[in-house]
Amino acid sequence: MPFPPPLDTLTDAESALLNRYTERLTFPAGERIFRAGSPADGCYIIEEGRIRLELERPGIDSDSLDSDNILGYLEPGELLGELSLLDRGTRSASACADTAVTARYLPAAALEELCAREPHLGLAIVRALGRDAALKLRATTARLAEYLLPEAHDPAVDACVARARAAQRAIEDWPEERIDGLLRAVAETVAARAEDLAAAAVRETHLGNVPDKVTKIQVASLGVLGALTGQPASGPLGTDAARGVTEIASPMGVVFGIIPVTNPVATAVYKALICLKARNAVILSFHHACLGVGNATGELIRETLERHGAPGDLVQWIRARSTRAQTGQFMGHPGVALILATGGAGLVKAAYSSGTPAIGVGPGNAPALVCADADPDAAAQAVVLSKSFDNGLICGAEHNLVVVEAIRDRFVAALERAGAAVLSPTEAARFAGAVVEEGRTFRPQIIGQDAARIAAALGIERDHPIRLIVVPAEVDFASPFAGEKIAPVLSLFAVPDEGAGFALSRRLLEHQGAGHTAVIHSGSPATIERFGLAMPASRILANSPAVQGVCGVTSGLEPAFTLGCGTFGGNSTTDNVTYRNLLNIKRLAHYREPATAVAG
Repeated sequence: MPFPPPLDTLTDAESALLNRYTERLTFPAGERIFRAGSPADGCYIIEEGRIRLELERPGIDSDSLDSDNILGYLEPGELLGELSLLDRGTRSASACADTAVTARYLPAAALEELCAREPHLGLAIVRALGRDAALKLRATTARLAEYLLPEAHDPAVDACVARARAAQRAIEDWPEERIDGLLRAVAETVAARAEDLAAAAVRETHLGNVPDKVTKIQVASLGVLGALTGQPASGPLGTDAARGVTEIASPMGVVFGIIPVTNPVATAVYKALICLKARNAVILSFHHACLGVGNATGELIRETLERHGAPGDLVQWIRARSTRAQTGQFMGHPGVALILATGGAGLVKAAYSSGTPAIGVGPGNAPALVCADADPDAAAQAVVLSKSFDNGLICGAEHNLVVVEAIRDRFVAALERAGAAVLSPTEAARFAGAVVEEGRTFRPQIIGQDAARIAAALGIERDHPIRLIVVPAEVDFASPFAGEKIAPVLSLFAVPDEGAGFALSRRLLEHQGAGHTAVIHSGSPATIERFGLAMPASRILANSPAVQGVCGVTSGLEPAFTLGCGTFGGNSTTDNVTYRNLLNIKRLAHYREPATAVAG
C-alpha cells in the first residue's frame, strides 16, 4: 500500500521497495511502545490508530492518571521516533498506544542498508524524516511557549464564567422544593442512562468495567440525591437561642470542578448535584481522555435543566481539550468562587496555588489491618468485593493488606474462596517480573484492567474465576507494592501482632495516602477504637469493604465522590465533600450584655 505523508511523495515502485525494509506491527490500546531514555533503534510509520506521547511519571497511582503529562498525539500518516534515525540518541519521551495501533517499523540498520543499496530512495526518506522532525520541533516550541510565557487572556473563559454567574443568580432565590425537584430530574435522567454512559466511559478510557460503572453512576445520582433531598441549603438554617446566633446559608457563586478519568460520569453528576443544591453554578473540566463521555454527560444534564425551567448555563463544561494556560485562567478567574479538585497530588497543588479557594483531595493507599480476632471469611469477602470493584480504580479501596500472622493462613484460604488469587512465591516472582519496570513502577497496561485477564496473560490459574490478585510481599518502601495501585492488585504484608500492624499501617499511610482511608477488621471494639485514634486518616472503616464504605453505601458516611484528606494529606478538609462545603454560612448575632468582669 502507498505510504502516507510525509512519505507520500514516493512513487509506487519506491513504496514497494521501502515496504521490503519495514515490518508491520500491532499494539493493543494501552501498550507502551517505547519508554523515555530507552535506546533509539528505529522509527514507526503509523497506519491506523492514535499514539500518545508523554513524560514519564513513576507508578500507576491516581496522580499519574490525572496529571497533564501529555506532550501530544500522533495520528495515521505521522511518524514516531524519526529522531532516532537522525541522531541515534535515546528516546526523549514515552510513546503509548492510545487506541489499537498498526504501524510499519523501519529499523535504523534497515535504513542504512537501504541507503547503501538505493541511495536515491534513501536520500528521499532521510529528507522526509528531517521535514517531519522540523515540523514537530516547531510544534514543541509553541507548546513550550505556553508554559514559559503568559498566554493572552482568553475571552471565552470570561464569557463562560459570566454565563455561569448569570444562571446562578437566576436560581439563588428558588425555594427548597423547587431545587429538590430539579435535582431529582437530573439524578433520574442520568441514572436512566447509566448503562449507556458506563459503556461509553469504558470504551473511551479503556479503564474499569461496565457493570461497576453503572453502580457508581447510580450511587452518584440517586444515592447522592437521597442524601440531599429535604436538607436546608438556603436562608436561615436555625437559631441558637441561648447565644442569640442565627446561621444563614448563602451560595458561593460559580464553582470550577475538575473531573478525573477514573470516574468521569459519576464525579460529574455528583458535583453537579451538590453545586445545584447549594444554588451554585458549576463549570466542569474533564480529563482529556474522557472528553467524549464528558460531553455526552454534560449535554444530558443541560437538556434536563432546560426542560425543567432552569438555565442551561448552570452546568457548563470545557468541550475540547483545554490547554494548561486555559485551565489556569479558569482556576484564577475572579468570577470563580471555589475549585473542587478531584485527582492526583499535582492537580490538587495547582488548584491550591491558583489564588482561588479550593477543596482538593489526595491519593489513597489504604492499609487494611486484619487482626487475629477477625472473621476471616467476612474480611476476605469485604476485601474482594471492594478492591475488585471497577477493576481496582477507586483510590479509596484497600491497597495493602496488613495481616496478623496468627490468622494469615486462614485469611489467605478465605481470600481464595472469595475469588482472589493469592500468589505463591513462584507466581509472585513471575508477576513482579512481568508488571514491574526497573523495580520501581508498575506497567500502565494493568491500570483498571480485569484481574482474570491479567492473570491469564501471566499463566496464573485457579479453579475459580479470578476477581483479585493478592501478592504476598516483604515491606520495602522503595517498591511499588508499598504504594497506591489503581488496578485489581493488592499487597499482603504479614506482621507478628496488632501492635506491629498499627505501626505498619501508619507507615504505609505516611508513605503515600496520608489522610485518606484506613480499614480494620476486628471483633474487638477496644482495638477498633485504638486504631481509629492512631491512624492519620479521615475515614477509618471497621469491618467494611473500603470502596463501599468510603462513599456511604456500607457506612453512615455522606455519599460523596470527593473525599478530603485534611492537613494529613495537604487538603483543606477531612469531609466527604457535600453541598454544605459549598455554602457560605453567615451568622447573625444579636446584642448581649457583656459579662461582668471578675475582680482580680
